[in-house]
Amino acid sequence: MTSIKMKLLCAQVIKDLLGSSIDYDKVYKLTADAKFESGDVKASIAALSFILSSAAKYSVDGESLSNEMQQLGLPKEHSTSLCKAYADNLANLQEEFRRRSLRLSHLESVEWRVDYVISSSQLKEVNEPTVQLRLKIRNPDTNTVEPLSFSMTSDKFRVFLNELKQVHTAMEGLS
Repeated sequence: MTSIKMKLLCAQVIKDLLGSSIDYDKVYKLTADAKFESGDVKASIAALSFILSSAAKYSVDGESLSNEMQQLGLPKEHSTSLCKAYADNLANLQEEFRRRSLRLSHLESVEWRVDYVISSSQLKEVNEPTVQLRLKIRNPDTNTVEPLSFSMTSDKFRVFLNELKQVHTAMEGLS
């Protein structure tokens, strides 16, 4: 495999790390002269993905990355090609990783009701209100809304509501 093909392979892996999809036809053409089998191609992509993403996450400079790759046995020309592609896309990779990290779920809606429980299968007399809550939460990774339902006694609900108010006050203090 030539150093030019190595750079083009790195470009495909970086494209994948930035959110686009890998053009596997192009990758197979790049690795055809190396007589890579399907498993070898996938392993190469996984290794490059790990190397490039880890280097970007830890802000490794291109020269250090090149030295480390050469110490691991990668030829200097290939190492230089990898580091050139890495250096050209370092800012984009770090920005994409920042965008993807620390994403929080989003509360879409809250449904509630209060039931008065007279008795249950476990207790003959309960005579206590129960709060039923149903939260709809949007997952930022899949962009799907997932329901979460639970119930609690009125005493637990008062504690829950008080803690939510404390969290709200703390969050307001941060902004």
